Amino acid sequence: MSRVQMALRVGDLEGSIAFYCKLLGAEPAKIRPGYANFAISEPPVKLVLLQGETGQDTALDHLGVEVDSTDEVSDATARLTELGLFAEPEQDTTCCYARQDKVWVHGPGREPWEVYVVKEDSPTFGPAETGACRTTT
Repeated sequence: MSRVQMALRVGDLEGSIAFYCKLLGAEPAKIRPGYANFAISEPPVKLVLLQGETGQDTALDHLGVEVDSTDEVSDATARLTELGLFAEPEQDTTCCYARQDKVWVHGPGREPWEVYVVKEDSPTFGPAETGACRTTT
């Protein structure tokens, strides 16, 4: 099952978790320092909350499509490249407390999109524990 992912940078992680529990009628699938995610089956969506600066307005961090396998990530990489998009693959990367294979592309407004598969849980957030999946846009 594929599902759309929305990652939001929030100024009040605890308040945001409480709000989205009410909105979505579900508890987070994962909570870690500075991070939470909701994996909802209906509608199929993964909502990721990333701790931002205290008090900041919520902002879009990145978007994604979660898929079931590395083969699907490879297929997406080939398809996006054939369509003329600059596709930036990452293999065995750690991001958002998970080991993943993924490919990044950017929309016309420079919004980052990833197609990714979660291979396993990770005890660490990712590169240098920066709290960001991407260091460049």
